[in-house]
Amino acid sequence: MHILLSLLLLIGACSSSQTESVQVTDQPTVKPGNTLPGKVLIVYLSRTNNTRALADIIHKHVGGTLVALELSTPYPANYRATVEQVAKENETGFLPPLKTKIDSIQAYDIVFVGFPTWGMQLPPPMKSFLRQYDFSGKTIIPFNSNGGYGIGSTFQTVKELCPNSNILEGFTMRGGSERDGQLLVIQGDKAKEAETNIVKWLRTINLLK
Repeated sequence: MHILLSLLLLIGACSSSQTESVQVTDQPTVKPGNTLPGKVLIVYLSRTNNTRALADIIHKHVGGTLVALELSTPYPANYRATVEQVAKENETGFLPPLKTKIDSIQAYDIVFVGFPTWGMQLPPPMKSFLRQYDFSGKTIIPFNSNGGYGIGSTFQTVKELCPNSNILEGFTMRGGSERDGQLLVIQGDKAKEAETNIVKWLRTINLLK
């Protein structure tokens, strides 16, 4: 029953079945005209590239280092097999090992973390990432794409895993639904809508003028 429920709720906005290499793009920490204090890191988990699209937009406006989160052993390409694996990981508390390594995490002051909603929970790879490093004293900013079920417990879990961090208001947007064959949807007009909403959000949390 638990696996069936996860199958119904797990959406394909993102994950680690991608085969591309870890993307690290260094740019000036602050874009011209912005006043972000400190160094920025943007880490995202993306299976169908919807969360990646949001990460790219955020990176466009705040700069920093952009990193795609990848697993040592990627999830299966088959959606149903991935659903079942993630359900078991959530039940047992297993944290999948990560291929992605962040050098000098202490150098970053602001860390954006992007992920989909899987089974109404934070994906296990993002839990692995947040447990792997010490984020004490850093500003953590979650962002999310989902298949229509919302953020579930994802933002709350980020707070629980980063108890000594300053957690700012997160951003969420409807993305794709791999279960329904909807993959990358944040493109074209949808991407323009996303950028408008992201800019408003960044201003609301005082990261853009």
